[in-house]
Amino acid sequence: MSNFPKDIYTEPANVDVNTLRNLGPLAAMAGVWVGQRGLDIKPKAEGPKKQAYVERIELQPIDPATNGPQLLYGLRYHTHVTKPDQVKTYHDQVGYWLWEPATGAILHTLTIPRGMVVMAKGHASPDAKSFELVATHVDPNFGIRSSPFLDHAFKTVEFRIKVTVNDDGTWGYEEDTVLQIQGQAELFHHTDRNLLKRVAEPTPNPLAR
Repeated sequence: MSNFPKDIYTEPANVDVNTLRNLGPLAAMAGVWVGQRGLDIKPKAEGPKKQAYVERIELQPIDPATNGPQLLYGLRYHTHVTKPDQVKTYHDQVGYWLWEPATGAILHTLTIPRGMVVMAKGHASPDAKSFELVATHVDPNFGIRSSPFLDHAFKTVEFRIKVTVNDDGTWGYEEDTVLQIQGQAELFHHTDRNLLKRVAEPTPNPLAR
């Protein structure tokens, strides 16, 4: 049984509209960031291939969001990735990082223009410097949905991301996208990692301006 309140309609009173003050462990990620030394290990017909990449990610605060009594603070993000010294997009991704102060839950949503969406969940204290989120293809809430071709050829059965905030103001992530590749008995761990440095401060959310 859940611990949800009986009143599912009434929104919380006296909500602080300044999202940047209420992001908990996500606060250190707000802003515009660049990572120059990303490493992607991806599947190829001949076996795993290492690929260096350059990343720009913008995470901007949104106004507080409510589902009846549930209150969420969050960051809207856009990630753009290229190979070093190239213009062509290597990876593009949009979504949200969300923090629920009442429960310590962190939600991460991602959408990529290859026919795939994910929602992962984790928990952390408000001052946590490291946290991990997970989604699986069998979870009805925090799961993975892919297009028919991806499900056939490169089915994602689990997604995991670990974020670490460093004392020097940088933060990094390690991702593990676990694939069931057509014709292969063993699961493939498609991994990505990068270290990000801030190049611009976040813009306050509309209600806080």
